Amino acid sequence: MTNEAELEPAEDALWIDVDSSDPAFVVQRLLDHAVRHRVSDLFICAEERYTLVAARHLGILQRVSQLPLDLGRRCVAHIKGLSGMDVTERRRPQDGRWIFRRDDEVIDLRLNILPTLYGEDCTMRLLDRQTRLLSLDKLGFIRRDLNHLLGMLSTPAGLILVTGPTGSGKTTTMYACLNHLNNGARKINTIEDPVEYALPSVRQSQVNPAIDLGFAEILRSVLRQAPDVIMIGEIRDVETATTAVRAANSGHLVLATLHAPISAAAVQAMLNLNVHPHHLASCLLGVIAQRLVRTLNPDTRQSYDASAMSHVFNEVRRYLEPGQGEAIYGPGPQSAGSLPYVGRVGVFEVMSISPALRALIAGSSTAQQIRQKAIEEGMIGVRQAALLAVARGVTSVEEVFRVVPAEFLLE
Repeated sequence: MTNEAELEPAEDALWIDVDSSDPAFVVQRLLDHAVRHRVSDLFICAEERYTLVAARHLGILQRVSQLPLDLGRRCVAHIKGLSGMDVTERRRPQDGRWIFRRDDEVIDLRLNILPTLYGEDCTMRLLDRQTRLLSLDKLGFIRRDLNHLLGMLSTPAGLILVTGPTGSGKTTTMYACLNHLNNGARKINTIEDPVEYALPSVRQSQVNPAIDLGFAEILRSVLRQAPDVIMIGEIRDVETATTAVRAANSGHLVLATLHAPISAAAVQAMLNLNVHPHHLASCLLGVIAQRLVRTLNPDTRQSYDASAMSHVFNEVRRYLEPGQGEAIYGPGPQSAGSLPYVGRVGVFEVMSISPALRALIAGSSTAQQIRQKAIEEGMIGVRQAALLAVARGVTSVEEVFRVVPAEFLLE
């Protein structure tokens, strides 16, 4: 990530010059700047002749500042001291945590130090405790898919999987689901790594690898707490997968994330973790696959006549409002203080499990066979969801090609 070719110099809107040799002042200034711009991750990276500061903003890596090499090292040492790490240890990776306060805001910083070729790199994940949880209808679901998801959440028992690559918004979707379920009538337990937001009346537990306390260990204990709903931050091993399916089959509503590119591939991922096909088929309610696309600035976006290519939207025309799809939009010219993109929204593929799909899962069918059947039954795939976002002027064609794998756009 220290390769400057990965950065986007055309979007260095976050750049600041830090004129100080005091590491405490520099770190404070950088964090103030990151919090003000709602940055999700801040990176301090040791290069050969200088220290690069970069940030991930709306999913894109951007340069923030450049520090003298010695000042960068002292900033990393200052951060290590504040986050409870061993300042003298420079050969091994370390993890830490630091509560950063800015005015009325409380930011939970999750830190990792990694030794690299030219020195130590520091990565800081910024979690804002005051961030308001989004409701399900604000995530970007089309009405048809939202109704499917609400139907799954109203079921007293079963398994709902949320899948996608790292940084695709899975945690946000899971918290929105929990927020919807948290009406005081259900006992909800979560197993997370880390706990990103505190939810009132929800019993939240965090894994701790340092003492060999993982998802599987906590899940076994959670089942003895008589929960109605269980949220598992990530299914990553055989024991967690089999226990989650067993819990879903024994009367619990289980929500979990795992890494898979599309909804049908999540089924294959569970089977690869030695889950019995019949057990998975009997409890699986649905799978949500998702990506995040940046939303265009409505004040500066530029429109282009799409009448010559209106046929492209024919397959999703029934989901569009009158007038939508007649123009497409792209980023407008940048001016001081404005950005071409101002937020992010989800692009979803919701596979609701029908009797026919249960039969395919029980028979250990391939992901392609399951996906084809789901599309035949009306599932809106990633490609169609991306087309809808473009036709509605929410995002640009360039952004869709950046985020959605080409094989899904060309299917």
